[in-house]
Amino acid sequence: MTAQTETPKAETGSCCATDGSCHDTPEAAAQQGTVTAVYQVSGMTCGHCEGAVASEISEIAGVSSVKAVAATGEVTVISDAPLDEAAVRAAVDEAGYELTGKA
Repeated sequence: MTAQTETPKAETGSCCATDGSCHDTPEAAAQQGTVTAVYQVSGMTCGHCEGAVASEISEIAGVSSVKAVAATGEVTVISDAPLDEAAVRAAVDEAGYELTGKA
């Protein structure tokens, strides 16, 4: 079973564009001039782990969306500018896991 947890930073109105697409996809982020980064995190085994990592990373200034996947260890972060890797590492550490690098 693969559980995915997505924690948006803030929501206003509908998440769907007039063309029916959602704004929280990496494609939509690229269209909006945002940055998508994928990190590798070790130690996540379940939905609770995903939620803990996503919650901590979503607290970083500029982060608009976080999706953590325990099965792959990948955490996709959408932000309005490139993030300082030390800040991401600190957030992952605070959640109790280890950032092993970018995927």
